[in-house]
Amino acid sequence: MSEFSRQVVPLNYRTVDPLATGGQIEYEDFPCTIEVLGPLLYTLFQECWQQTQIGHVVEGSVLELEFTQAPKTCILYDGYLTVVTAGWHLHLCLEEHQGGPLGKTPPALRRKRQVQRASFYRRFNDRGQARSWGIQFWNGAGEKMMNLFLPNPFVDADENLLPEGTPQLDKLSLYETLRDIYVLGTRPIPYTENPLKRPYLSVCRSSRCYPSQDVQPIIEALQTAVQQSGLEVAVRTSGCLEVCAAGPVVFYSGDRTWYTRVTPEIAHRIVQEHVAQGRPIQAHVYPPIKTQASV
Repeated sequence: MSEFSRQVVPLNYRTVDPLATGGQIEYEDFPCTIEVLGPLLYTLFQECWQQTQIGHVVEGSVLELEFTQAPKTCILYDGYLTVVTAGWHLHLCLEEHQGGPLGKTPPALRRKRQVQRASFYRRFNDRGQARSWGIQFWNGAGEKMMNLFLPNPFVDADENLLPEGTPQLDKLSLYETLRDIYVLGTRPIPYTENPLKRPYLSVCRSSRCYPSQDVQPIIEALQTAVQQSGLEVAVRTSGCLEVCAAGPVVFYSGDRTWYTRVTPEIAHRIVQEHVAQGRPIQAHVYPPIKTQASV
């Protein structure tokens, strides 16, 4: 894992696309590594959710979603950022998606799914006036992915246009601050570590691999072991962890390790030996590691 740096090195790459109806869109690219995207998206979804809207824009169709409260979940699992709200959720591929513990995703598809280009943009009308601001992502095939809409000084809280000549220019502060950090590199990233790479242990609550779904003893064992060890690692539950065999299943995000047949005793060992000392519990790792004798 690369060392986290609070300073973004600018790409200094700007493009302008003309619009068929007049006007243009200005794109300013910034690095799309996880060490840059992680802090940016955490800021938008966890700290500035009131000012962030999610959408897709293609000719003939626009989708816009807004947050009504802070997301219930904002987590990175197997390359995908998942953000869950009370009424909807999103997935965005920020790192290589392996396709679960068996690595089922073909290499070409891994490259296609992942964000390969990211830009701050401004949309100008035919008079050269900026009228909307946001962030655009593209995948490895050059296809536009989701769009993040940032506050617009020309509309009010109900999305109504303000009277001519009365823009609320203070609403541009989020765009300008983030652009300074991630495009221009004139301000440092406001974290000392990547907030999306903070380690966690997740217990699968799916009934596929463990019909009784009695995972509470596993959760409590992990929580107790973490508390006793003093480690900074979160314990959470999740939906299917793509193992679907020999539950209970536990996932450790620190090095993308899946565990099966986890008991409270094994849960304690996962924390004490794997998380604390870097020594996985080989007998419970999934898929099983082949030994020389079994080859």
